[in-house]
Amino acid sequence: MTLASSFSSFTSSGAPELPNFITVLHEVFEATSFGEFIHTWENVIFSLIAVGVLIVIAKIASRNPQMIPTPLQNAVEMVVESLEKFIVGILGPRGREFVPFLGTLFVYILLMNLLGLVPLMKSPTSSINTTVSLAICVFLYVQFTGIRKNGIIGYIDHLCGQPRNIIGVILIPLMLPLHVVEELAKPLSLSLRLFGNITGEDVLLYIFVGLGVGMLGFLHLPIGIPLQIPFIFLAILTSFIQALVFTLLSTIYFALMLPHEHEEGH
Repeated sequence: MTLASSFSSFTSSGAPELPNFITVLHEVFEATSFGEFIHTWENVIFSLIAVGVLIVIAKIASRNPQMIPTPLQNAVEMVVESLEKFIVGILGPRGREFVPFLGTLFVYILLMNLLGLVPLMKSPTSSINTTVSLAICVFLYVQFTGIRKNGIIGYIDHLCGQPRNIIGVILIPLMLPLHVVEELAKPLSLSLRLFGNITGEDVLLYIFVGLGVGMLGFLHLPIGIPLQIPFIFLAILTSFIQALVFTLLSTIYFALMLPHEHEEGH
């Protein structure tokens, strides 16, 4: 079987993405329960691979910290410090308690985005199920934070538009449903934006890999012209931007939900 025919066999389902090791195993074990299992849980498996990579990196970097850091320790510390400055710069000093969640969110999404650029791997964020799950986590934490920081009365007051005069009270029937819809729309916009952009990357790489394979198909060689290489660098940039945008918007959602108190000396 040539590379061109092998390539096309993985696209018979109509999904415009490059084959990964799970699709290969699914082809081999298609008639078995194992093949169906790994195919059904494909995105979960790649999400767990990203989790495992992050755990290994964090474990190695923090296993034996040095006063003169190793390159890996130095890189991890730089990432953590940059994320802390980024989040605290938006939320202020009270934002430090959200750094572990938002920082982990950024590096996790970034790694999942980049995973699809590795041969025989896949970006789990090209699945709407993955991005919706991430967005729901953000949504629930934001609402929990709003209730915890403002109290039930303050949370409802926030949803009502914080009416402080007779006009505000009159507008409560209008403002309350609008704010509820706005809160519900936030996870939808987060998930669709990330899903659409990463899926677009996969489709773009799929098209140019297919063109490269097709151009040499008449030679029956197991290779193709690497037309996708310039777009890999673009995909790296887009993956970083999308992880940053997801984290930035999540941080802003926390900022909008936190009580707007004037700090001393501010």
